[in-house]
Amino acid sequence: MSETPSPSWVLNLKPYVPGKPIEELQREYGVTHVVKLASNENPLGPSPAAVTAMRDAAAGVHLYPDPGVYSLRHTVGERFGVDPDHVLVSNGSNEMITLLVRAFTTPAENVVFSQYGFIAYKVVTGAAGVQQREVPADGLSPNIDAMIAACDANTRLLFLANPNNPTGTWTPRADVERLLREVPEHVLVVLDEAYTEYVDAADYPDGMSLLAQRANLVVMRTFSKAYGLAGCRVGYAVAPAYVCDRVNRIREPFNVNHIAQAAAIAALGDAAFIERTVALNRAERERIGDALDALGVTCHRGQTNFVLIEPTMPAMALYEALLKRGVIVRPLAPYGLGQYLRVTLGTEQENDVFLSALRSALEEA
Repeated sequence: MSETPSPSWVLNLKPYVPGKPIEELQREYGVTHVVKLASNENPLGPSPAAVTAMRDAAAGVHLYPDPGVYSLRHTVGERFGVDPDHVLVSNGSNEMITLLVRAFTTPAENVVFSQYGFIAYKVVTGAAGVQQREVPADGLSPNIDAMIAACDANTRLLFLANPNNPTGTWTPRADVERLLREVPEHVLVVLDEAYTEYVDAADYPDGMSLLAQRANLVVMRTFSKAYGLAGCRVGYAVAPAYVCDRVNRIREPFNVNHIAQAAAIAALGDAAFIERTVALNRAERERIGDALDALGVTCHRGQTNFVLIEPTMPAMALYEALLKRGVIVRPLAPYGLGQYLRVTLGTEQENDVFLSALRSALEEA
């Protein structure tokens, strides 16, 4: 058979590798009780209000969803005090990244992002054949001065995850404000705030408070993490009107399904659930960090719902040892961080299972 050729940039792509599914581990190792701490999901599950809304919405799935996502856009607008006409909604944050790259770049132009930044920036720009400017990090954090310097006349987008996945680091307000001032005006700066609900650092800047500081600014968020709706796939962004117009020209019709829209509206209004989520995460971040310190395992606690650990044994060997004990964590070799593992913070019981498995694996090594 003669194969239809693909562009060179597609052939050069390395597919995104998600966290190992529970069912896959059960098949491979015969493990019955599995704790998944690989994908930064909410261990409390979805908002109860969202579950009720999804059940109620199920009777309407024979109809196409609202293509303009009117109710959810207006709910986001009311929640953050922004014009709903400046709100974009997508099938998870990944689709938002894809839409922005498709709407504003060509292979003749470039996109700036940090080394060790969210891997979707590299995957999506690579899939589009766009020139990538992956700026070397400062340790585990984005180097803001170097990112500013990397922008030129052909730069169209700059992505900054704050807090950052997978390192958990955050960029302080003064550095973000400097970036917004000094990046050339024609560059669309995208602040990716998927983990913003978990932050308690005093110097962290809420992107919504920065919208007045730069005309060409997009603040992107998700319902997949703190709101517990990873399986629904809903992301949103607040952007200038012209950005919304251009993205909507290429956005797939009905890209956010009917049940997901209902769930997101309900979840956004469930403040009590978010408070419980954040309180659990904050307590477990400190408890697990202290326990890892006691075990001699280097732990970067960060400002997210996961910790980054640097074990005393090879990371992949520990990853496999934990799998055999029914615990799934995330190896970070695809990010160039092969000596690290990322561990989502679960419930107290799930985290205890992880600590027990970790102690056993380290003793056996």
